[in-house]
Amino acid sequence: MSRLILLVMVVATFAACGRRDAQFSAPRNLENACLMERERPQYFAAMRATERRWGLPVPVQMAIIHAESRFIGDARTPVRYTLGVIPMGRQSSALGYSQALDGTWDEYVSEVGNRRSSRTNIRDATDFVGWYTNKTRERNGIALSDARNQYLAYHEGHTGFRRGSYNSKPWLLGVADRVASRAAMYDQQLRGCGRR
Repeated sequence: MSRLILLVMVVATFAACGRRDAQFSAPRNLENACLMERERPQYFAAMRATERRWGLPVPVQMAIIHAESRFIGDARTPVRYTLGVIPMGRQSSALGYSQALDGTWDEYVSEVGNRRSSRTNIRDATDFVGWYTNKTRERNGIALSDARNQYLAYHEGHTGFRRGSYNSKPWLLGVADRVASRAAMYDQQLRGCGRR
């Protein structure tokens, strides 16, 4: 009887792990917005709600989230190691689809008043991206449709963007260019599948 119980526990553990992975895993095809929408309609319902609330176009949201987490719901920054083996904690507190930092997320929660929001929830994460990019528009005058500069401000923060800190980071400028290209690609694809 004890072997049966042990077997049931092992199977239940693997089943729970599989469900968790499926819950937070990325869509199968990140290069095709139409296929993504078919696979994850809840993502697009969340992004359309964000577009209605904050005015941030769905393709720009998609490109920012792709750059930040590749649509992995529980994404975290890598762990740092000393001497190659001693874990020293994560590179930052960034978590979830939007990779929002603890302090910025707390500011968002305080301002929008949703204490139950979670960075690992797609609806909350897209709402955060909409809220943050609107702050960028207000503080730095960047249009919501300007995926490249919105991403630079998202990555560097409003003050960092104003100071031009991204100019000393050629790798980041490359990422921002790819974000702009991806936003344009997603926009064209969504128009093609009748969603824009």
